[in-house]
Amino acid sequence: MNNRYVLGAVLVVQLACAAFFVSDILISILGLPIGPIDWAFVELIQIGAALGLVIGVVVSWLALRQSRRRTVAAEEALRRARSAFRDVLAERFEDWSLTAAERDVALFAIKGFSTQDIAGFRGVSEGTIKAQTNAIYRKAGVSGRPQLLSLFIDDLIEDEPAQSSLA
Repeated sequence: MNNRYVLGAVLVVQLACAAFFVSDILISILGLPIGPIDWAFVELIQIGAALGLVIGVVVSWLALRQSRRRTVAAEEALRRARSAFRDVLAERFEDWSLTAAERDVALFAIKGFSTQDIAGFRGVSEGTIKAQTNAIYRKAGVSGRPQLLSLFIDDLIEDEPAQSSLA
């Protein structure tokens, strides 16, 4: 069910089958005159249209099932990535000997919150947050937030693809 053209073709078949049944009903309701058509031929068309709709339902069900499996797999991969990132954060914070308050501030800074926002979250003055961020930067050996972020991004990005593309 990976091929979007297959799914598109199944959709077209379903639309054609549904159009057949709707047009048949409209012809009957409106009493539109149509030329004589052999009843056996009409029944064959109805059977084909019904089969087309059933096949469409089966293919749609398979595509939905596959989509759900992919969603579960993607959510699991995201959960593992989050867990790995939390582990990297905890390891780095431990290596830098950050206090509990500095850990909170560092986490908010990594998430992109402003000094004012962090002060509001923590219920302290902006000066306190600035002092804590400076202590974090000093302990991490960086000069500011962009470099702090790059430390974590570097841990998440593999060097191998970049090296192989340079070769």
